[in-house]
Amino acid sequence: MHSKTRFIIAPLAAVLFAACSDNTTGRVSLAMSSLRPAPTASATLSGGAPSPAVVAAGDSTKIALGNDTVIVRSVQLVLRAIELKRVETVACDAVVGNGDCEEFETGPNLVTLPLGATATETMISVDAPAGMYDELEFELHKVEAPEDAAFIAANPLFDGVSIRVTGTFSQAGTRSDFTFTSDLNAKQEIAFATPLTVSDGGQTNVTLRVDIGNWFLNAAGTALVNPASANKGQPNENAVRDRIQVSFDAFRDDNHDGHDDDGINH
Repeated sequence: MHSKTRFIIAPLAAVLFAACSDNTTGRVSLAMSSLRPAPTASATLSGGAPSPAVVAAGDSTKIALGNDTVIVRSVQLVLRAIELKRVETVACDAVVGNGDCEEFETGPNLVTLPLGATATETMISVDAPAGMYDELEFELHKVEAPEDAAFIAANPLFDGVSIRVTGTFSQAGTRSDFTFTSDLNAKQEIAFATPLTVSDGGQTNVTLRVDIGNWFLNAAGTALVNPASANKGQPNENAVRDRIQVSFDAFRDDNHDGHDDDGINH
């Protein structure tokens, strides 16, 4: 891993935790990764279309399909209300002040996704009551005033934005730099394939993986598009938004390699 921190966290409110009846706690860290699931590196998309090849090297990620490439140099996301849901809990927002959902952060938080050779980078660690958790919940958050006025003042490029990506698009030998932004505002509820166990005094790591390899495909999944053509009001906006929403996964990753410790293919 690179020594420098690549996550920019907004000034944080106090982290609130529910009281646990037996008062036993473990430590849980949340890491981010953009590594693709290894089994799908040369797979095909639904419908038989070839999946893009993704090459991670240095501090960039290269996505290639046919003769076209997208070189991703930065990906930033605004997340808020990041929570772990207990097995027996219906939903984290079902009850105001729900004590059965353990809160990582309220946010909004500006997160820079690790790219290139970096497997994972830890965003935050918290104490959580011992028990079993079956879901990670969070919101992709479109930043708006007046609610997020302080955040906008610190991050003016994110006024009205939840996702920002920069890089280079190459098609038929012609290269152009791009900036892609989205105002996608969506709650994500990701069920763990195997419930996460937090033990008394133990350390557990959860990785939130964002598979950017399919983000910039056309609606049919047959070709890469210029990410700039997916900006608001542009022809590929909806196709890319739909692909972003299904690109998240979460799992136990105690060895920080960006893959599920339970060996489950995602």
